[in-house]
Amino acid sequence: MKDSVSQRLIGKIRSGESFTRAEELALVIRLSIPAILAQFANVLMQYIDAAMVGNLGAVEAAAVGIVSSTIWLFWGLGSAGITGYSVLASQEIGAKSYPTARKLLRQGITVAVATGAILGAVGLMISPWLPGFLGASADVAREGTKYFAIYTAAMPLLFLSYEAGSMLRASGNIRVPSFLNIFMCVEDVVFNYFLIFPTRLVTFLGFTFTMPGAGMGVAGAALGTVLAELCTAVPMLWYVCTRSPELAIRGEKGRFLPEFPLLKKAFKIGIPVGLQHTVMCCAQVASTMIVAPLGTIAIAANSLAITAESLCYMPGYGVSDAAASLTGQCIGARRENLAMRFGKIAIATGLGVMTVMGVLMFIFAPIMIGLMSNVPEIIDLGATILRIEAFAEPMFAASIVAYGVFMGAGDTLIPCLMNLGSMWFVRLPAAWLLARTFGLKGVWIAMCGELIFRGMIFLLRFRGGKWLKHGKA
Repeated sequence: MKDSVSQRLIGKIRSGESFTRAEELALVIRLSIPAILAQFANVLMQYIDAAMVGNLGAVEAAAVGIVSSTIWLFWGLGSAGITGYSVLASQEIGAKSYPTARKLLRQGITVAVATGAILGAVGLMISPWLPGFLGASADVAREGTKYFAIYTAAMPLLFLSYEAGSMLRASGNIRVPSFLNIFMCVEDVVFNYFLIFPTRLVTFLGFTFTMPGAGMGVAGAALGTVLAELCTAVPMLWYVCTRSPELAIRGEKGRFLPEFPLLKKAFKIGIPVGLQHTVMCCAQVASTMIVAPLGTIAIAANSLAITAESLCYMPGYGVSDAAASLTGQCIGARRENLAMRFGKIAIATGLGVMTVMGVLMFIFAPIMIGLMSNVPEIIDLGATILRIEAFAEPMFAASIVAYGVFMGAGDTLIPCLMNLGSMWFVRLPAAWLLARTFGLKGVWIAMCGELIFRGMIFLLRFRGGKWLKHGKA
């Protein structure tokens, strides 16, 4: 599964060799493609969950939607240490300081598991009352509690998988974690199929037979996702610890207990990232509370539209992963001009891909929602708000990819504040005002306008080049 061409080109970063424009473009694209496929797989997994649960009814779809923003909040809280360690590892690998990179891997594993255990315990404690606090009705709250409790209980495992994948991407190996995530999507489909639905008669190619099922509904969707994550975490961790040329720690002595100097550096980078995710997810929770009074149909349509839209913007996150890895290694090798050139190519690539995806989303919006729900009112409303959002996709790409560039350089504080200011002082006030007149459509008009504004300010910061001053000390 090794990409020898990409590894050869990445080696040129570390050795100080010059690149042609064609080689720069080729490296960005070669790293972006598997990352984009992995992002598609992750979103497709969410899409399949939503589709299977959505076909159970509006209540079940709303139950998943009402807690989804809080799940992302927990991910944000746990991302600080993991992100900081992976950014530092990328820079150390760029500088050919492989023993330090392996030290970061060992200690990052400990931080990931400890963070997951703490957040998992908190999730179990708050799960009985969380959906009700967010405005869910009694029947929606009952199902939402099940989903949230099962998902958060597995967070030590989820963060361990995320840590291993992040470290591989930091080394420039995007292909292995990408393909493992694609397999996870397939596994999720299988687990969900048997766990969500009850035992039933199925007709296929003219043959009718009994298909066994656990009939767990919403709880089955959460459990299926957790089992798929487990089947991915084990090989991901095995590969990074035993097969990665830069990071393999098998047979090497070293401490897993975090050391304060590295912990301080990691959290100096990671805390703004974690803070951003946390406050942005709090904003999503606030947005959910704006939507909740609009009714079950609006909650379900909002949740399904968010899932459907993610199919369009996740390619941007794939390019962002590639950009972060390349920028980090360029900074570690002290090649700031090359980091700027890779950033320009990555942003242009993200803009192009997500412009095409926005057009496709506008055209196929009813089909995208219809695959996840059989309720006509949900399909009509969901398709309408997706088409509103389609106009924001190009500038959303600019902010996503530019943020990846900044993160690879260790520049996280100012971009964090930019994201937070845009969300809290542009989107949420506009959503609250417009929801009073236009309902859910108003919430998504506010979202569209805010994403365009955010993309503009991120492009201005990238062009200014101040982010390069946050590189390896």
